[in-house]
Amino acid sequence: MKLAVIGAGQRGMIYAEYANTCSDVEIIAVVDPSQERRNYAAERLNLPGEMLFDNVDSFFYQGKIADAVIIASMDLDHYKQTMKALECGYHILLEKPISPNPTECMEIMESANAKHLNVIVCHVLRYTNFFTTIKAILDSKELGKVITIEHSENIGNFHMAHSFVRGNWRRKDLSSPLIMQKSCHDMDILTWLVGSEAKRISSFGNLTYFKEANAPENSGIRCLECAAAANCRFDVRKVYLPIMGEWPATKVSLVQTEEGLMEAFQNGPYGRCVYRCDNDVCDNQVTLIEFQNGVTVSFNLSAFTNRISRTIKIMCEHGEIKGDDSLNTIEVTHFSPNSIEAYEKRMIHPGTVIGGHGGGDLGLTTDFINLIRTKSNSIRSSISESVESHMMAYAAEQSRISGQIIDVGELKKEIRSLINKEYIECGDDKCE
Repeated sequence: MKLAVIGAGQRGMIYAEYANTCSDVEIIAVVDPSQERRNYAAERLNLPGEMLFDNVDSFFYQGKIADAVIIASMDLDHYKQTMKALECGYHILLEKPISPNPTECMEIMESANAKHLNVIVCHVLRYTNFFTTIKAILDSKELGKVITIEHSENIGNFHMAHSFVRGNWRRKDLSSPLIMQKSCHDMDILTWLVGSEAKRISSFGNLTYFKEANAPENSGIRCLECAAAANCRFDVRKVYLPIMGEWPATKVSLVQTEEGLMEAFQNGPYGRCVYRCDNDVCDNQVTLIEFQNGVTVSFNLSAFTNRISRTIKIMCEHGEIKGDDSLNTIEVTHFSPNSIEAYEKRMIHPGTVIGGHGGGDLGLTTDFINLIRTKSNSIRSSISESVESHMMAYAAEQSRISGQIIDVGELKKEIRSLINKEYIECGDDKCE
């Protein structure tokens, strides 16, 4: 089986390297505008120079040269690249979000289904032992029906500063709103656990802290020239040098030496003051969801946490589930008749799996490879299921901006009405 990779950044390389460990899989081409990333991919994947492309047009001009492509480019590039890949007949492993634009999400879904091609969105949480264990408990009905859920994505203060203040996802016009980029994962896992599509959504949030009004006195534009750096936890030397060789330092520079990082601090985007960047995405957002089956959810997305984690509390008819994926713990409690009598409680520690996202990255990649091998239609994260999470994230952002409660069914009708006969052709008869 032959695969090509569009986007040789961190996520693209994670999926590519997992796929490359399979005995019958060969990565044959990489597309990326960065020569540094192309060279890195060539070394890691043992690729010849003629199979390294600096733009997607050059790659697609070759025609269909592989069985599938991994698309892990920037959010705004996904739509055109995915539609061209579908025209060429490729199965696709697509990094989330599908697209920041809900109309484009639906067009990709309709095109993939019409061509009988698999577009698998990287909703890796479905493949973690943590969430599959919770799903199994809910499906067993031992606690009865789900009534309501409290769910939090704790971004982590340093992660927010790295990715959404200094990094690639700092501005929604360059990528997508925070709740789409970061939390379409959570929208997907919620609709999967609940077993229903969303009915109504309201949301509130803003950019509260990471802005110039909160900059320390005498602070500068860049950390290396800042008089306030000694007392600032966001000083790049404190953030990245102690974790050299690990994420997120590896995102700052491919040269993981003190000299390489210092050069990146001096000249690159990660050396900027977090209070004086051009970021505009929210750093906190609260979303309320009513599902069609009556389940209600409160979802909290926040940068103001010390750890990166997801915590969840599921309240059912006969008991509750509490979980923390960073601690790998799930607590299941059956309700007691009163406050003094004994009640049943058990603690579950789901098996740990090697790899990012609690083993989800590996599980997803393996499932995708097996899907292409067997030509099966059975997949845990199909494009048709994944579109729902994007409609929810889009509705939440529209509610945040407008202050209105969004009827998700009506939103879908409006989006479908916008989809017309326009389509993007591959542009070369080799793709037919």
